Amino acid sequence: MPETRQNQDRDPLTDRVIGLAIEVHRGLGPGLLESAYEECLCFELKANGNSFARQVPLAVIYKSVRLDCGYRMDIVVDEKLVLELKTVEKLLPLHDAQLLTYLKLSGLPTGLLLNFNVPVLKDGIRRLVLQPCFLFVFLCASVSLWFS
Repeated sequence: MPETRQNQDRDPLTDRVIGLAIEVHRGLGPGLLESAYEECLCFELKANGNSFARQVPLAVIYKSVRLDCGYRMDIVVDEKLVLELKTVEKLLPLHDAQLLTYLKLSGLPTGLLLNFNVPVLKDGIRRLVLQPCFLFVFLCASVSLWFS
C-alpha cells in the first residue's frame, strides 16, 4: 500500500518527542514553571535513549565575528531537533519568530514549540521546519529592500 502524503511528511523523532512531552504534561498538568517541564522532559528523553543537550548556547555571527549574545536553545535532541518550551497563556507569532531564528542560527532544520500551559498539550504544539529555500528567499527580500 503506498504511503499517503501525511505519512511521508511525518518525522519519527518529532513524533517520539511529542509523545514524551504529552506524557510529561499528563503527569504534571499545566501551571508549573518552564524549568519543571524541561527537567521532566529531559528525564523522559534520557529514559527513552535519546541524546540531548540542555540550554545550548547559540552565537550570533556579525561581520564575521562570533558574538555570544546570551541566546540559549532549551533542548536540542539528537543534534537534529530544537525544542523551545513555553508556559504562556497562548503561543504568539513572536514565539514562532524566536524558534525560526534559532533554527537559522543553528543550522538545524526542525523545531517544536511546546506550550505546557494548556489543558491539552496537543493545543500547545507547533512544529516548524526551516526549508533550505526559506533562507534564500529571506536574504533576497532583505537585499531588495536595501536597494529600493
